Amino acid sequence: MNDLSIGLLFAILILLLLISAFFSSSETGMISLNRYRLKHMANHGHKGARLAQSLLDKPEKLISAILIGNNLVNIAAASITTIIAIRLWPDNQDLAIAGSTVILTLAILLFSEVTPKTLAQMYPERIAFPASFVLRPIQVIFLPAIWLINHAMNLILWSFRIRKKTDSDDSLTQDELKTLVNESAHQLTSERQNMLLGILDLENVKVNDIMVPRNEVSGIDLDDDIEVIAEQLRTTDYTRLPLFKSDLDKVVGMLHIRDAATFLFSDHPSKVMLSKKAADPYFVPENTSLYQQLFNFQREKNNVGLVVDEYGDIQGLITLADILEEIVGEFTTDATGNAKDIHPQRDGTYVIDGSANIREINKALNWKLPTDGPKTINGLILETLEEIPDANTAIKLDSYYLEILQIKDNQIIAVQAKEML
Repeated sequence: MNDLSIGLLFAILILLLLISAFFSSSETGMISLNRYRLKHMANHGHKGARLAQSLLDKPEKLISAILIGNNLVNIAAASITTIIAIRLWPDNQDLAIAGSTVILTLAILLFSEVTPKTLAQMYPERIAFPASFVLRPIQVIFLPAIWLINHAMNLILWSFRIRKKTDSDDSLTQDELKTLVNESAHQLTSERQNMLLGILDLENVKVNDIMVPRNEVSGIDLDDDIEVIAEQLRTTDYTRLPLFKSDLDKVVGMLHIRDAATFLFSDHPSKVMLSKKAADPYFVPENTSLYQQLFNFQREKNNVGLVVDEYGDIQGLITLADILEEIVGEFTTDATGNAKDIHPQRDGTYVIDGSANIREINKALNWKLPTDGPKTINGLILETLEEIPDANTAIKLDSYYLEILQIKDNQIIAVQAKEML
């Protein structure tokens, strides 16, 4: 070193700082890579991504190689800085060494640590992918030292009774997936976000959360007169109707409206015509998740089912369209305007039918009424009050004001509601 000029020593020092910056940036860049994006790019043939993924498959070897190289470079830089300082100030070597230590520390922090690591964190792929082609041969060169260091590390961990994980679990939980989707607003449209979140929520929503309740199920009572049945078939808005005798629990089958043509155009219509055309009813347990029921509909080649409780009593009806609406949203352009149970008022409040489903209210108005108990606004108020209230009774539920407008037969018929900001 004594034969080298000051200028050449400075050049070597700058080169060492640049190499140190490379090791620092490559370490941060490799760690900052999005593992799922990396896997996607590697599977599609990106050479840099493939090499980076193979290096990250054994992170302890990668980190050891980077740290060995970085420490060797920094120690060499410290030695050269000391030589330069002694040559520049030979009469006061102690002060020269102290000053060079401070200057080199600042230079390493600024040019070899903070700045390159910040850039690598901002642009991990731009740094990590090219660096992978350099880190691979470095890892091979330092293989004996890496082997020695890793075995020493394992011995230290073993002495403290710390076990290394043999494999890492990169899978995401359902809540983590939801967070990932919510944070992808800059890449996904709101419609696609809502669709993905709807799919993730299918496991948590039960059939009885979205079914058409029993009292709203439209069906054909075979005990009615022929004329009444014919008129109902002509005016119905539904394509499938349950056939029953006097009571929905005595269901005979499910009738598709197209199969009623023979009955409607016959000169001598009979109820037997309808019974023969009806398909066997398909029953669905009320606590089945929507995720499972979607596959059940597919397996059974069916798209409508009667929901039953644990005693076998029919509680309502669910269709494939109901489940699809949970994923893609209402098949209408304005959820609030088309929600038949929700009536906006000029003063900003809403008159809501007592039988309105709470989940539908939350979706239509973007509210957060509790959904872990009763399914309707009527049931929610009755559970909260624990008694049958009088009309004009008002309650405050979280941040919502609910006033009972009408009660009939011990049921709340209408509620005026608003959100208190």
